[in-house]
Amino acid sequence: MPWPHAPVHKLGDNAVYFVTAGTLHKERLFHDKARLDLLERRLMGLASQYHWQLEAWAVFSNHYHVVARGFPDSANLGKFLKHLHADTARELNRLDGKEGRKVWFNFRDTKLTFEKSYLARCNYVHQNAVHHKLVLVANQYPWCSAAWFERVASPAMVQTIYSFKTDQVNVEDDF
Repeated sequence: MPWPHAPVHKLGDNAVYFVTAGTLHKERLFHDKARLDLLERRLMGLASQYHWQLEAWAVFSNHYHVVARGFPDSANLGKFLKHLHADTARELNRLDGKEGRKVWFNFRDTKLTFEKSYLARCNYVHQNAVHHKLVLVANQYPWCSAAWFERVASPAMVQTIYSFKTDQVNVEDDF
């Protein structure tokens, strides 16, 4: 039996997924505003193109987290993420003058089937910039969904999601 070189991705059906992706060797390639804007803008554009609803997102210099909801007309999440990684790698390499450099290492996905797991992961993503000590308050980090979420969700929903503890969320996030 061959040893798998990557985690198994069971992305055939449309559901809600928590996704984490990291750069090769955790290199901080998206290290400035222009590069973070590129990653976030492409993430948003391709989510729309592939008919995935982003419910929480955070992009950083060497990784990102997303909670994404698929619908019956959504394209395969794996195709969406491969497109995102290919486009952002090409554009980043063009900016850096590093044609052909491998940018992305892999992605991990978890299908969210329990409401509490979904709510905890949404909070985890919103609060991730605080976890990485980039800001004191999540809504201050420009490349995540926290400020947007606080504007569009009801105060009760914000309070509910922000009340979920994230210390039990098992995420490889040693970036």
